Amino acid sequence: MTATIIITFCVLLLIAYIFDITSSKTKIPSVILLLALGWVLKISAGLFRIPIPDLEFILPLLGTAGLVLIVLDGSLDLELDKSKFAPIARSFAGATFSVLIVSFILAWLFAIFSATEFRQALINAIPISIISSAIAIPSTKHLCRKNKEFVVYDTSFSDVMGVIFFTFITINYVYTLESFLTFGLQMLQMLFISIIATAILSFLLSRMKHQIKFIPIILLVMLIYSLAELFHLPALIFILLFGIAIGNLDKIIAFPFINTTMTDSLEKEITRFKQITTELTFLIRSLFFMVFGFMIETKDILDFKSLIWAIVIISIALGIRTIQLKLTKQKLMPLLFILPRGLITILLFMSIAPELQISFVTRNLILQVIVISTLIMTIGTATSGKANKAATASTEETVKNNNTIK
Repeated sequence: MTATIIITFCVLLLIAYIFDITSSKTKIPSVILLLALGWVLKISAGLFRIPIPDLEFILPLLGTAGLVLIVLDGSLDLELDKSKFAPIARSFAGATFSVLIVSFILAWLFAIFSATEFRQALINAIPISIISSAIAIPSTKHLCRKNKEFVVYDTSFSDVMGVIFFTFITINYVYTLESFLTFGLQMLQMLFISIIATAILSFLLSRMKHQIKFIPIILLVMLIYSLAELFHLPALIFILLFGIAIGNLDKIIAFPFINTTMTDSLEKEITRFKQITTELTFLIRSLFFMVFGFMIETKDILDFKSLIWAIVIISIALGIRTIQLKLTKQKLMPLLFILPRGLITILLFMSIAPELQISFVTRNLILQVIVISTLIMTIGTATSGKANKAATASTEETVKNNNTIK
């Protein structure tokens, strides 16, 4: 029995690896294939009457770990220099605008059709309004650098602002000046904690001599994140700041305190840290979406009532996405289509108290929104492949002409 479980586990992860390395050529996001693989496994287990324990309890664990690792992995690749400040600011403003506007529009519709109070409708609307970095970031490998950086910033800020907004709405029953001031103070506390924790973890990364050093650092990151979540602090801010700081220590080495924590070998250690973070991210993300796919019922996908709502939600999201890209001066193609819902949507939806849930905002609806938005992203990334080839050909032609003139 043990050998069978190990064999199955290894085969599934190797299949997930094949999905990951072929996604840039097939233009099919690996998430869709992982969900399909989990669903096929469920059907197969039913046909062969293989007993499978309830796996729903493991989803929040894998989801939280996956969210931390995905945001960390994406932020480690972000370059920090003066030329990036304007794009970062635009991405932050655009992501905040998108989350807020989509949330309020959906909340207004939910409140009308479910006859519930606006706060309850808003709590149900926010998770569906957040673009998933867990799906978007791994699907940008073949995009040009500019578009890839925008997606990383945009989706990471969408996750961060979405979770902050959701937390603020759920922990407050009355929204007064005092509640806003209290939440603002919590933000400042998290920013201070992030700076101190980043400095300490950087110091540990540079000074630890034991052969096992990266796993303890990642565990400390998750521990700080979980403690911040326990006290209802915007913990994703820490993950984002830590990743950007670690990935750009060579840029901020001029600061006296940071300089004292640096060693000559730190650059190599950071490279190794990035590698192990990327591999752990692949492992946890693959397991999460396979388990979620395993929990899919065929009738859930074909639920016509929730399908209508799913189409309405995606249509609204596409409309607001168009306005966001126009306001932030980004090209519509292919970024318009990169608005998948996923891991963070599932996590926040599962955290809603039963008495606050709306009858028609069900798991069926969440699943359909995730699948439809991811399929739309597949169209966008396939379109971008042709655009990237054209841009590359144009660049090569320009270089050739310049060389000829010389």
